[in-house]
Amino acid sequence: MKEFCKMGDYVSKEECKIPELNEQEVKAIVSRWVRVLKISLGWICDFDKIVIKYVKHFKLLKVLRGHAGTIRSIRFSADNRKVVSVADGGLSFSTSLDRTIRVWDVASSNQIQMFKGYFGCIYSAEFSPKKDIVASCSEDGIIRLWDVDTGEELKKMKGDAYSVFCVNFSSDGKYIVSGSSAKTIRLWDVHSGNEIQRLEGHSQGISSVKFSFDGQMIVSSSFDKTIGLWNVKTGERLKQFIGHSGTVSSANFSPDNQYIVSCSWDKTIRIWSVESGKQLQILEGHSDIVNEAKYFPDHQTIISCSNDHTIRIWDVKTGSEIQRLERHSGFVSCVDISSDGDTIVSCSFDKTIRIWRFNDKDKNKLVLITISLELQ
Repeated sequence: MKEFCKMGDYVSKEECKIPELNEQEVKAIVSRWVRVLKISLGWICDFDKIVIKYVKHFKLLKVLRGHAGTIRSIRFSADNRKVVSVADGGLSFSTSLDRTIRVWDVASSNQIQMFKGYFGCIYSAEFSPKKDIVASCSEDGIIRLWDVDTGEELKKMKGDAYSVFCVNFSSDGKYIVSGSSAKTIRLWDVHSGNEIQRLEGHSQGISSVKFSFDGQMIVSSSFDKTIGLWNVKTGERLKQFIGHSGTVSSANFSPDNQYIVSCSWDKTIRIWSVESGKQLQILEGHSDIVNEAKYFPDHQTIISCSNDHTIRIWDVKTGSEIQRLERHSGFVSCVDISSDGDTIVSCSFDKTIRIWRFNDKDKNKLVLITISLELQ
């Protein structure tokens, strides 16, 4: 039997089911409809659009355990089937350091590879987008390339005699950009292992570096509280974004390369225009240092993680918090999103990796309802 349900179409009763909503969602919907009524009655002069948005709601799928130290970094492979994690104990003289890089199979939760051999803190590791290769960096100033299948170290790239905090592959896998405590950003040729470009301009160490999705630009964040935008070919700094009042933990491009999202020790997340260099929005809600913020593939959503033990998902247009994930018991140091936007992976000082996935049964929560009020 069919029922007349929406937009003039006949659909099944199953399709007409009302989604199960939590108390917070119900209150949001009621408050917005009350506002709609008041506007229609002329009690409020409001020409803005009112939007109610149902989005993917993520639930904890599994917990990966194995690291003996605090976990600093986590990243998906290009095919989303694996994640790579980095852990240590924080202090070089500690006897309980982990100092390992581990590769995990997402489907089975099994650890499938471990890279050892470090004598100092390891800060970051990530997969090449084109091959089963992992790049890592550490306080010994060396960038290492590892073969995921064999566990062998393939190459070393040494530039600074200082800690290298961050590495990132270009989208074609041909180049790596790195940032160090020596205030320098270096561009490397993966095949030869040679340094091909050096970018200078920050007054303190580099906390993160990322290629744009088209490979033409690099964004950097620094302990000097600024964000830099760089031309890959010329090495020229195109723009400097100033606004954070604390160390900028990370900065990432939007999928269309038009915006940058940054986060900071000042507990805020900020959105910037690449073209104008202007700050467009501030997202507030975290109660401690925000360690990472990045866009979902849909361009409309941002995820962040913090020392307040939470992961938060934000609506870009409204700046409002959509969902909060609170299962970690320590600082959440890093978060990543699968390329299809359906899975989140996070890591923490609680020594666990957690994988979150939106519930396929909650498809009603993916509907967007937009109410546009145009009062003449």
